[in-house]
Amino acid sequence: MKVPFLDLKINYLSIKDEMDSAISEVLNRTAFALGFAVEDFEKRFAEYIGVKHAVACNSGTSALHLALLAAGVKAGDEVITTPHTFVATTWAISYVGAKPIFVDIDPMTYTINPAEIERKITPRTKAIIPVHLYGQTADIDPILEIAKKHKLILIEDAAQSHGALYNGNPCGSMGDLGCFSFYPGKNLGAFGEGGMVTTNNDEFAEKIRLLRNHSQPQKYIHTAIGYNYRMDGIQGAVLGVKLRHLEDWNNLRRKAAGKYTEGLKGIEGLTLPFVPAYSQPVWHLYELMLPNKELRDSLMDYLQNADISSGLHYPIPVHLQEAYSDLEHKKGDFPETEKAADCLISLPIFPEITDEQIYYVVEKIKEFMANR
Repeated sequence: MKVPFLDLKINYLSIKDEMDSAISEVLNRTAFALGFAVEDFEKRFAEYIGVKHAVACNSGTSALHLALLAAGVKAGDEVITTPHTFVATTWAISYVGAKPIFVDIDPMTYTINPAEIERKITPRTKAIIPVHLYGQTADIDPILEIAKKHKLILIEDAAQSHGALYNGNPCGSMGDLGCFSFYPGKNLGAFGEGGMVTTNNDEFAEKIRLLRNHSQPQKYIHTAIGYNYRMDGIQGAVLGVKLRHLEDWNNLRRKAAGKYTEGLKGIEGLTLPFVPAYSQPVWHLYELMLPNKELRDSLMDYLQNADISSGLHYPIPVHLQEAYSDLEHKKGDFPETEKAADCLISLPIFPEITDEQIYYVVEKIKEFMANR
């Protein structure tokens, strides 16, 4: 049996008629940059997240950049975040000339450890970016308290957590700003690139709308240095269709995660995902922790030989990337992050994965662990 890591084709075919119709309307109305489909998607996404404003852009990386610009973060400032994330989180900090200040992760949730944040705050700190990783939520309430106490902007990186809830609140609705990616493999994925910034702050929303479109309140009138960060009409149409199905797809992911957990529990040497009481995850990824890197890599090879695709998220922490060598971090600076990088494996999970595929993956993992 072959088990892909995800299957974008089967997802498309399940809604092909809706999708083709929505795209055709954009083509017929030649609304290629922003336009009616993007505006409709923005409105419905804001309602879904429960915020006043949702401003679409061309990628999740751009969303983070725009959020920092709107918040007034600039050269010489510091922004606290986690090194256990995709590097786009820190790219945006670097784009505005600020310095990323890393805080290690909680060893159970793999998200930023709130207990470690406050000691990293300096007079130059302007914002905190917690990352809701793997479809699991970061522990936001204590981070919000810290941000309020020190008058810091809180920007949620919700690129992997469309529809995840923290104490009943949607990711992207709790901070000053929320940032989403619609990269094709996400729970809500475009047919290319796309992003969104969510906020209840009218001033932030207006600034972001201007910045994404060359800071152009009227054609050929430019009020500041702007960017070409517009979402195109076809992506707005695609995402508008997919948004109608997102809750159903997230529920299918939850069922798949439950089957993995049921099948794999109790196996010595495997640490299964931990779900805190505050979190209702959407299982963008299902992560297993192995005791060491060698065993993790051997399991990946074993699964690959059985036609099962798996993934690594993320094998080199941001603080050890060559691009950030100027920060002079070394191995051992963030031990929980480094352990996660060495020992986590991502199992196949997507809405259309079958019970048979899940049971096959479970069977092969059991075989491997029994013979290790």
